[in-house]
Order: sequence, then structure tokens, then C-alpha cells
Amino acid sequence: MRNFSISPDLTPLYRSAIGFDRLAQLAEHAAANNGNNGYPPYNIELLGENRYRITMAVAGFSMTELDITSEGEKLLVKGSKANQKDERKYLHQGIAERGFERTFQLADHVKVIGAELENGLLNIDLEREIPEAMKARKIEITRARLISD
Repeated sequence: MRNFSISPDLTPLYRSAIGFDRLAQLAEHAAANNGNNGYPPYNIELLGENRYRITMAVAGFSMTELDITSEGEKLLVKGSKANQKDERKYLHQGIAERGFERTFQLADHVKVIGAELENGLLNIDLEREIPEAMKARKIEITRARLISD
């Protein structure tokens, strides 16, 4: 059985919506991003109002075999397995030890603040830093002034 994927044509959105280019690009990216096949598995947690954590199961990878790059609004996590010198004979191999690349699209003002590897889990902490100019501010209401001629 074949799986047919139909990618949405978002051209009409580009013609009629101004300033939503990034949203359309995200939708196109999500529709086309089927190459990850769910490996390695990951969770995305909300830790607080503006704090997030990505947890990836990277069993068998050491710190030197993992690479995390944040560029603009993309977070790229790569795992490169070193070539093993000894030939192992597996009766069953359930732990995938293949390299991977996983890309996450970050929202505006979301920054990576740290990463740690513990017990085969890679934790990447993120935080949204909203600029002061974009934060909600209280507007004082004053009495109306009479304009005299």
C-alpha cells in the first residue's frame, strides 16, 4: 500500500495576507517535514509561563557525538555515531544507534538557555524573552480636559 501525501498550495495566502509569510512558511515546512520518522523520540514540556524543555531519548550517544545549533528561529540537534571498530553480533538490536538530525522551529524571542545529557536523555531548556517594548503595559486613564476657545 502506498502513502500519497498532498502538500497544500499556500500561494493564495501569500497573495492576500500581508505579514503572515512566516506562518505560511511554517505550515509548508510542517507539511513537508516527514523525513524525521519519529527518531529519536522527544517530548516538549511547558515548565512555566515562558519556559520550555525539549527532552530527546538519545540512548547510546555520548556528549561528543551530539551537536546542538541555534540559528535564528531554528534549533538543530544532530547525533553522529562514531564508527564502531569491533564487530558485534546482535541476536536482537532494539536500540537504534544511527545518526540523526532533528530541526525545531522556534517562535519569536525563544532562546536556548542550556542543555544537559543525563541517563540517555538530552534536555534542552528554552525561554521566551519578550522585549520590554512588546510587553503589556498599563495605560493610565485620566479625566477629560475641557478645551476652551
